[in-house]
Amino acid sequence: MTEGHPDLQAEQAYLDGAYRYLDDMRRKTEETVAVSARIVESDNTVDAKVAKYHLDRRLEALSDSSAPLCFGRIDTEEREQWYVGRRHVEDTEGHAVVVDWRAPVSAAFYRATAIDPYGLTFRRRFGMDGSTITVIFDEDLTDAEAGAAVGVPDPLLAELEQSRSGQMSDIVATIAAEQDEIIRAPLDELLIVQGGPGTGKTAVGLHRAAFLLFQNRMELMDKRVLVVGPNPVFLRYISEVLPSLGETSVRQTTIEGLMAAKYRVRSVDSDTARQVKGDSRMSTVVERAIRHRIRIPDDGVTIKAGLAVIRLDASDLEQMVKSVLSGGLPFNAGRDVFRRMVVAEGWRRHSARPEVDPGQEPVFTGAANSDPDLRKALNSLWPSLTAPLLITGLYRSARRLGAVADGLLSAEEQETLLRKGPSKLAEEPWTLSDLPILDEADMALDGSSVSYGHVVVDEAQDLSAMALRMIGRRADRASMTVLGDLAQATAVEAVGSWETTINHLTSAHDRDRIGTGRLAELTVGYRVPAAILDVANRLLPEAAPTVTPARSVRPGGEPPRTFDYADRNELLAVLAAETRSLRERGFSVAVIAGDERLVDLADALNDAAVDAQVVRQGALPGREAVAVLDPAQAKGLEFDAVIIVEPSDIFAMPSGGRHLYVAMTRSVQYLALVASRSLPPVLGV
Repeated sequence: MTEGHPDLQAEQAYLDGAYRYLDDMRRKTEETVAVSARIVESDNTVDAKVAKYHLDRRLEALSDSSAPLCFGRIDTEEREQWYVGRRHVEDTEGHAVVVDWRAPVSAAFYRATAIDPYGLTFRRRFGMDGSTITVIFDEDLTDAEAGAAVGVPDPLLAELEQSRSGQMSDIVATIAAEQDEIIRAPLDELLIVQGGPGTGKTAVGLHRAAFLLFQNRMELMDKRVLVVGPNPVFLRYISEVLPSLGETSVRQTTIEGLMAAKYRVRSVDSDTARQVKGDSRMSTVVERAIRHRIRIPDDGVTIKAGLAVIRLDASDLEQMVKSVLSGGLPFNAGRDVFRRMVVAEGWRRHSARPEVDPGQEPVFTGAANSDPDLRKALNSLWPSLTAPLLITGLYRSARRLGAVADGLLSAEEQETLLRKGPSKLAEEPWTLSDLPILDEADMALDGSSVSYGHVVVDEAQDLSAMALRMIGRRADRASMTVLGDLAQATAVEAVGSWETTINHLTSAHDRDRIGTGRLAELTVGYRVPAAILDVANRLLPEAAPTVTPARSVRPGGEPPRTFDYADRNELLAVLAAETRSLRERGFSVAVIAGDERLVDLADALNDAAVDAQVVRQGALPGREAVAVLDPAQAKGLEFDAVIIVEPSDIFAMPSGGRHLYVAMTRSVQYLALVASRSLPPVLGV
């Protein structure tokens, strides 16, 4: 690392030129957009509108950004020199001044070491403050003894020591080799990324989305990319990453958000109900419930068309129903096909009579379709259904539920599903666990769901089988990046293994046309200091014995501090003093405790003149106030300092070891355990 580097002035001049070329590119694009707008205004054709849409997206990608444009340079064995940066910049003759970090040539910037230089002889990294180079890091990749060429890059270590603002930033300047291999995986792959705390799996997933949009621009521009997060707080935390990389063809939402246009969540399930509703057996319950609504009358149906009377008996109708159902059509579409088959069969039998004129088929068909008695009979035999009507029919009738769930769900499990509802279907108290069931019914009934070119799902270890099926249906060709950590799986409905996760995600796809899924593991922790992670890892042998503990690249650090008090008032006073001190140091601070304590803790801190905010659905307060939240809400987030109140209470929760593991691994600098009771012995502190 050299701050007074002899090339500093020359490199700064090069980057200043790159910024000027970027301004030129932006200005020319603005002029083209203006011309395109005039063409749309005058011609108003579809082609003109499409052209303008793509130009607008290009202009967005070239928009001003406070993030550094370029963060390094590589020299190849062929004596080529490439500057690697946030986006592609070219000069007036079309020559690359900066190459996009996602371009194939840039892969060596992230993966090269002196042991495997990837065709490079030299790598230079820039430490940046906006558009100004503050420091230069040089690596000689021809020298196998060069420590900088095989270890953790100095810019990454510097980035890890930065204070957290309450919003995730991109990592394009500091992507590690194992992360880069995942980011550049091909589009037609279902990739499971298992990663411990601080291994960067969320950032990797988002950067993979940006990479795929770059590599498959035309395909994904229209199909778009879907990012599914665990809650709105998490989505706000990651919301700026993809826009900072110039990508806008992305929808970021939650499970609830996927269905928000159709169903409003008004209630909360018990843990038992969540387990039952999340089980994949519910897909069979839905399938049976739909087919159960087809009732073939014992005496068949009569078709009347003028003077013609045709009788179809029950066996005839049963064969037609089987034929339609075997075709795999959605239920309501199959209903229309069945009705046409009934009338067609009536005509076939009627036209077999020698006196019938074949040219009378339209007359016969029209008369049969107009017969109110036939219409009523067929509506009763094969009714038109909606998902809310079907599912509330199960929830409100023990008889109807038992008819389709006996032998599949126990009597106790069926009892869990039963509930009374309002008179108006629009006011049904749907729960979050109902949404995948409703989606299953929607798909079976109408076969319509929005499909995306690629789906990224984070905190996937907590998803139920039904939620995974719901997400899998939205991934074209099962193209997905699935991120999670089994050691942090705390939801009662979680499926518990990545193999099972893959099975549910691909359940809606033709297995012969997609891959089987691949598991990639991130084991290097970049966020949590070793002194904290080593203590948190003591929970894993009991909480998650099959998970490989992450190892931190941040040696040392301050071990977790413990504050042990018998008096609650004294505990609160120390908590207030500690949070006040941390905020004065400019830290973002989180207080994590069991849900029942959150409001009291926030009130106590505010009474002590420490700004505190219970985090529910809002954004994180950053450094403006102390975030007060429970372990489940803290998943995927990071703070400079974390204070855990009554760790033993968290440890005593269902999956308490994992909840405590989550809480302890949110800190990037400072962790304190504040208790009035004994700490869990397994921590050894």
